[in-house]
Amino acid sequence: MAKISYLTVGSNHLDKAKAFYDALLATIGMAPAHEHASGGRLYRGKGTGLFGVLGPYDGNPACVGNGMMGGFDFETREEVDAFHAKAIALGATDEGAPGERMPGVYFAYFRDLDGNKLCGYKFG
Repeated sequence: MAKISYLTVGSNHLDKAKAFYDALLATIGMAPAHEHASGGRLYRGKGTGLFGVLGPYDGNPACVGNGMMGGFDFETREEVDAFHAKAIALGATDEGAPGERMPGVYFAYFRDLDGNKLCGYKFG
Protein backbone atom coordinates (compact mmCIF):
# COMPACT_ATOMS: atom_id res chain seq x y z
CA MET A 1 0.00 0.00 0.00
CA ALA A 2 1.19 3.52 -0.71
CA LYS A 3 2.61 5.74 2.01
CA ILE A 4 2.38 9.50 2.10
CA SER A 5 2.90 11.95 4.95
CA TYR A 6 1.06 15.11 3.93
CA LEU A 7 0.58 16.69 0.53
CA THR A 8 -1.89 19.13 -1.00
CA VAL A 9 -2.34 20.22 -4.59
CA GLY A 10 -4.33 23.18 -5.84
CA SER A 11 -7.13 23.16 -8.37
CA ASN A 12 -9.24 25.69 -10.23
CA HIS A 13 -11.77 22.98 -11.12
CA LEU A 14 -12.49 21.36 -7.77
CA ASP A 15 -15.48 19.26 -8.86
CA LYS A 16 -13.45 17.61 -11.62
CA ALA A 17 -10.40 17.31 -9.36
CA LYS A 18 -12.40 15.66 -6.57
CA ALA A 19 -13.90 13.15 -8.99
CA PHE A 20 -10.38 12.36 -10.32
CA TYR A 21 -8.89 11.91 -6.85
CA ASP A 22 -11.92 10.03 -5.46
CA ALA A 23 -11.39 7.39 -8.15
CA LEU A 24 -7.57 7.37 -8.12
CA LEU A 25 -7.03 7.37 -4.38
CA ALA A 26 -9.70 4.72 -3.79
CA THR A 27 -7.38 2.28 -5.60
CA ILE A 28 -4.84 2.70 -2.78
CA GLY A 29 -7.29 2.66 0.12
CA MET A 30 -7.65 6.41 0.63
CA ALA A 31 -11.12 7.91 0.99
CA PRO A 32 -12.61 11.37 1.49
CA ALA A 33 -12.14 12.40 5.13
CA HIS A 34 -13.11 16.08 5.23
CA GLU A 35 -14.72 18.65 2.97
CA HIS A 36 -12.47 21.71 3.02
CA ALA A 37 -13.75 25.30 3.31
CA SER A 38 -12.15 26.10 -0.08
CA GLY A 39 -14.52 23.62 -1.76
CA GLY A 40 -11.76 21.02 -1.86
CA ARG A 41 -11.40 17.70 -0.11
CA LEU A 42 -8.96 15.94 2.21
CA TYR A 43 -8.31 12.19 1.96
CA ARG A 44 -6.98 9.60 4.41
CA GLY A 45 -6.52 5.87 4.53
CA LYS A 46 -5.73 3.39 7.26
CA GLY A 47 -2.09 3.89 8.20
CA THR A 48 -1.61 6.65 5.61
CA GLY A 49 -0.97 10.34 5.79
CA LEU A 50 -3.16 13.11 4.44
CA PHE A 51 -3.70 14.21 0.84
CA GLY A 52 -5.74 17.23 -0.15
CA VAL A 53 -6.98 18.86 -3.33
CA LEU A 54 -7.85 22.43 -2.40
CA GLY A 55 -8.59 25.88 -3.63
CA PRO A 56 -5.69 28.20 -2.68
CA TYR A 57 -5.98 29.84 0.74
CA ASP A 58 -5.10 33.29 -0.61
CA GLY A 59 -8.04 33.24 -3.04
CA ASN A 60 -5.82 33.56 -6.11
CA PRO A 61 -6.05 30.99 -8.91
CA ALA A 62 -4.23 27.71 -8.36
CA CYS A 63 -1.11 27.28 -10.41
CA VAL A 64 1.37 24.48 -10.91
CA GLY A 65 4.55 24.73 -8.86
CA ASN A 66 7.43 24.53 -11.35
CA GLY A 67 9.72 21.84 -9.95
CA MET A 68 7.18 20.75 -7.31
CA MET A 69 6.26 17.08 -7.19
CA GLY A 70 4.65 14.78 -4.65
CA GLY A 71 5.28 11.07 -4.39
CA PHE A 72 3.44 7.96 -3.24
CA ASP A 73 5.71 5.23 -1.82
CA PHE A 74 4.54 1.74 -2.82
CA GLU A 75 5.52 -1.74 -1.65
CA THR A 76 5.70 -3.28 -5.15
CA ARG A 77 6.43 -2.24 -8.71
CA GLU A 78 3.06 -3.67 -9.75
CA GLU A 79 1.33 -1.21 -7.41
CA VAL A 80 3.28 1.64 -9.02
CA ASP A 81 2.22 0.42 -12.47
CA ALA A 82 -1.45 0.14 -11.47
CA PHE A 83 -1.49 3.61 -9.83
CA HIS A 84 0.06 5.22 -12.91
CA ALA A 85 -2.29 3.37 -15.27
CA LYS A 86 -5.34 4.43 -13.24
CA ALA A 87 -4.23 8.08 -13.26
CA ILE A 88 -3.80 7.99 -17.06
CA ALA A 89 -7.18 6.27 -17.50
CA LEU A 90 -8.77 9.09 -15.46
CA GLY A 91 -7.32 11.75 -17.77
CA ALA A 92 -3.89 12.45 -16.28
CA THR A 93 -0.97 13.17 -18.61
CA ASP A 94 1.96 10.75 -18.72
CA GLU A 95 5.18 12.43 -17.57
CA GLY A 96 7.30 9.27 -17.50
CA ALA A 97 6.10 5.70 -17.91
CA PRO A 98 6.84 3.23 -15.12
CA GLY A 99 10.40 2.03 -15.20
CA GLU A 100 13.70 1.72 -13.46
CA ARG A 101 15.50 5.08 -13.32
CA MET A 102 18.67 3.56 -11.86
CA PRO A 103 19.31 0.12 -10.35
CA GLY A 104 16.67 -0.58 -7.71
CA VAL A 105 14.85 2.73 -8.20
CA TYR A 106 11.45 2.41 -9.94
CA PHE A 107 9.32 5.50 -10.69
CA ALA A 108 6.23 6.47 -12.71
CA TYR A 109 5.21 10.11 -13.27
CA PHE A 110 2.00 11.88 -14.28
CA ARG A 111 0.31 15.27 -14.17
CA ASP A 112 -3.21 15.50 -12.79
CA LEU A 113 -6.05 17.38 -14.50
CA ASP A 114 -4.67 20.73 -13.27
CA GLY A 115 -1.06 19.97 -14.25
CA ASN A 116 0.24 19.06 -10.77
CA LYS A 117 3.09 16.54 -11.08
CA LEU A 118 2.90 13.39 -8.97
CA CYS A 119 4.69 10.07 -8.97
CA GLY A 120 4.48 6.57 -7.64
CA TYR A 121 7.74 4.90 -6.69
CA LYS A 122 9.37 1.83 -5.22
CA PHE A 123 12.93 1.63 -3.90
CA GLY A 124 14.51 -1.79 -4.03
